[in-house]
Amino acid sequence: MCGIAGVITSTGSAETLRVGLQAAASALRHRGPDDFGITLDGPVGFVHTRLSIIDLAGGHQPIVTRGGELSAVVNGEIYNYIELRNEFVEKTGITPLTNSDSECVLQVYAAEGIEGLRRLNGMFALAIHDRVNRRVVLARDRLGIKPLYVFRDGSRIAFGSEIKALLALLPSKPSVSADGIVQFLENEFLSGEQTALVGISRVPPGHAITIDYDLTYDSQCYWSMCHLQTQQITMLQAQEEFSALFEQVMREHLRADVPFGLFLSGGVDSSILCAMLTEMQNGPIESFSVGYSVNRDRNESHAAEKIARQFGTRHTSLEITPAELLSRVPHAIWSTDELMLDPAVIPTSLLAEKAGQSLKVIFTGEGGDEAFAGYARSRKSPFLRWLSNFSKPGVGGFRSRNRWPRYLRNRLYSPGLQTVSNGFRQAQLDDWNRTPTTWSDIQRSQHYEMVTALPDKLLVKVDRSLMAFGVEARVPYLDHRIVEFGLSLPDDLKVKGNVGKYFLRQWGQRYIAGEHLRQSKRGFHVPIRRLLSDEFLRSLGDALTSNRAIQGWFNTDGIKYLIEAQRLTGAYSEQVWGVMQFAIWHRIFLEGNGQKPGLVEDPLDWIR
Repeated sequence: MCGIAGVITSTGSAETLRVGLQAAASALRHRGPDDFGITLDGPVGFVHTRLSIIDLAGGHQPIVTRGGELSAVVNGEIYNYIELRNEFVEKTGITPLTNSDSECVLQVYAAEGIEGLRRLNGMFALAIHDRVNRRVVLARDRLGIKPLYVFRDGSRIAFGSEIKALLALLPSKPSVSADGIVQFLENEFLSGEQTALVGISRVPPGHAITIDYDLTYDSQCYWSMCHLQTQQITMLQAQEEFSALFEQVMREHLRADVPFGLFLSGGVDSSILCAMLTEMQNGPIESFSVGYSVNRDRNESHAAEKIARQFGTRHTSLEITPAELLSRVPHAIWSTDELMLDPAVIPTSLLAEKAGQSLKVIFTGEGGDEAFAGYARSRKSPFLRWLSNFSKPGVGGFRSRNRWPRYLRNRLYSPGLQTVSNGFRQAQLDDWNRTPTTWSDIQRSQHYEMVTALPDKLLVKVDRSLMAFGVEARVPYLDHRIVEFGLSLPDDLKVKGNVGKYFLRQWGQRYIAGEHLRQSKRGFHVPIRRLLSDEFLRSLGDALTSNRAIQGWFNTDGIKYLIEAQRLTGAYSEQVWGVMQFAIWHRIFLEGNGQKPGLVEDPLDWIR
């Protein structure tokens, strides 16, 4: 697990950009504190910061073939690297340079080109310099577990694992997109290739980008879920097939030369992982959970501690106060990198900090709800789905209400924001129309979640929060084989009455019998309203109305109204939080250069 960055320039040698590349690497050292490498080869420059997980002594990057024809930087884990390496040696007789999983990227590319990416089981963002064909290939894993951003202008194309690394490679400071701000406020995150910064885009999951020395840019999709068909299969048959598949996936995910642990919420997904890891590790593992000193009735810690006792894990349960959550806001916004409104980033960050004191690898349960239809919207009755689709056609009954009521938008938004407001449903419409018409509404809902909120919100939280402390997250439910299996199951195996994720709950009974896996999904609640106390709220209002970015994008009288309305009713916590987050994000990334706040800071100091 690592950080990568690089540049392809059309105006000469990449050597002229050495200082920028070194600055990009410095901005990524949290992702790779163990090692650093740089290659400058003609118009192409790569940098890599390494978190050593496999082949601790020999996995230095960039990796360069013996003749120098190919070089690569890789962020991620290729779980089937042993099988690929053995196959490569047998076919070519060439001894590998390392025992690293990343080297197999060059092996499959040398043998099969971009088509070889389909051979990789794992999570990755990578860049390959193909000197013979005078091109660079960028690629991102199928589900978007690992991030990869690109900047383009007339003289260079730069890429990086995080936006803060790209800032060092840009000729000037980027401007903010009005549409990006609105998407963030109204939909919690930006979806697809778009970011909030003009000129910076995401490489889409499951895509490879080819860039030649003339900066010709070509994108191709090497993997999609849209070819899948529904299996005709019984529950018993599905359980037998899944048992063999999941065991194989877990065996591959356990490949590491360092110890690992588990974030344990006590829900279905993490509880099953706890059982399997304990069985396959043949001994106690470290597990971690988090709860709050307020709203204890909504804590996950009790369920997590119950599972930890059942499987004998070495468990750490954190209990945090509202003041502790608030003090972590600037660091969490820095680590998240993107404009993404999910306050659960903060407790995840606290867990990552704790886990990072003893571990480099953490398993998490992300993906179980998407792969096996665990969300409530997947359980919507046909009538309710028809009714909501009737009022807002084209998205199968998904949420279509703007998170910002019109009267608030009219009061707060600048003319520039109002012009682009209320377009957040477009991603839903586009994806709904993209999926096969033969799919059920449940399958189409799953697909939408997996190509929007999953890579652009949930995995942003997981990857950035953990990597900010040099910790790798492994998400076995998002192995593409598990996703394909879950998406292709018949609806009646995924949803039964008002119970979602039915198949996984039933299959998991072999590990955790009884009612535990039958409990309703609780979700991860962060008590935002409690954080916005009267005293802090008054000071926040003063800070926001005098903030330069807020003055440029919002009506300050509207900000005053929003703060007072929140103080009187407590009904606008999400909107206040979003405006505060934007102000801090703008200070860090646009007014500054992505500088890192301390772990404990007063958020107001990053707004005033």
